[in-house]
Amino acid sequence: MIAVAILAAGKGTRMKSNLPKVLHQLGGKSLVERVLTSTQNLSPSRQIVIVGYCADQVRAEMQSWPNLEFVEQTEQLGTGHAVQQVLPVLQGFDGDLLVLNGDVPLLRPETLEKMLATHQKHHNAATILTAQLPHPKGYGRVFCDAQMHLQEIIEDRDCTPAQRQNQRINAGVYCFRWSALAEVLPDLKAENDQKEYYLTDAVNYLDPVMVLDVEDYQEILGINDRKQLATAYTILQDRIKDAWLAAGVTIVDPDSITIDETVELGTDVIIEPQTHLRGDTKIDTGCRIGPGSLIENSRICANVQVLYSVISDSRVGDNSRIGPYTHLRGNVHIGEKCRVGNFVEMKKTIIGDRTNVAHLSYLGDATLGTQVNIGAGTITANYDGVNKHPTQIGDRTKTGANSVLVAPIRLGTDVTVAAGSTITKDVGDDALVVARQRQSILPGWRPISSKKT
Repeated sequence: MIAVAILAAGKGTRMKSNLPKVLHQLGGKSLVERVLTSTQNLSPSRQIVIVGYCADQVRAEMQSWPNLEFVEQTEQLGTGHAVQQVLPVLQGFDGDLLVLNGDVPLLRPETLEKMLATHQKHHNAATILTAQLPHPKGYGRVFCDAQMHLQEIIEDRDCTPAQRQNQRINAGVYCFRWSALAEVLPDLKAENDQKEYYLTDAVNYLDPVMVLDVEDYQEILGINDRKQLATAYTILQDRIKDAWLAAGVTIVDPDSITIDETVELGTDVIIEPQTHLRGDTKIDTGCRIGPGSLIENSRICANVQVLYSVISDSRVGDNSRIGPYTHLRGNVHIGEKCRVGNFVEMKKTIIGDRTNVAHLSYLGDATLGTQVNIGAGTITANYDGVNKHPTQIGDRTKTGANSVLVAPIRLGTDVTVAAGSTITKDVGDDALVVARQRQSILPGWRPISSKKT
């Protein structure tokens, strides 16, 4: 059995925020959520979050995680003190305890799996994750023998010049045999300048202890301020984009686009510059997205083009063209082989196959059939100031430029709406509807102010 304890009690003063540090977002998830996610392949039997600063807020934000346990550290007196709070909770537990930091969000699941396998294979009392930093100044150095058994950990300020040449540092990630750790935790002393209890001191009482170097030192980078948060996001994006490039996706300018981990992309998708893909988005094969587009929580089917547009919570069918400057939001469904074009907004609207809405239109709460053509400047007046009302438009119906459809209203099949009409009543099938004043011309007319005196 394995239990996971995540240290998440700190305020994060350098973040300069009212939000607890572990709740800051990184790529659509909070820092502590990312740490929890990295442990899921281990199938832990216990998941414990040690909270302190704004404990109730952290609990509230983590409600969606099943079977999560919270332990409160009322005073933040170091990492050893934090894990001491787990003693009564894990009384009688017989297994291994993985200790992670809630502000170290880039650990790969594969790294933790390898760490646990090493720990259990060698029957270690403790296993410490370490990293070889190119510039380790300020970090304590970890020294071990050829078999990776720990010899000692020396703080940077206490190292000799020769010892400072060692680039191996402690990553602050531990795996303990719980029964062994539980025996020594009560004996920790706060004999240091900070008067804190350090988890590294517990290691001195345990044997055997091994170290494991992480393959990519960037995995163990912690978040203490906004700059480090931005750096972590860049690292995360590089991982995501490298994976999609290897999977057959073309990314024209990787530095200018962002992709959430939750996004799915098909082969031969092309992502143009200044494009951002968010949330539960799936883009099928052969699509060309961007430049300058934002898509979130949407399904884009095969061979779709999206240019300079925003799509959220919507679906676009095969072989359709969207944009430039289209906004689809609030559960819009676009059929196959449709054209939705320049400066068009849709909300909660369904349009059938081979339907065109090409220019300067707004459709809200509308249902359109197949082969409908919406003329430039057509709008559905769907809001009466209190309630929203539906518009229904049948197959092969056409609206002329600058038409207004005042909902609730239904247009049948094969209807033509004359340009400039304001339609307030239902129209049956096979009809031409004209709803506008007859044109009047008054020859020689001028406004009074322009007449000669």
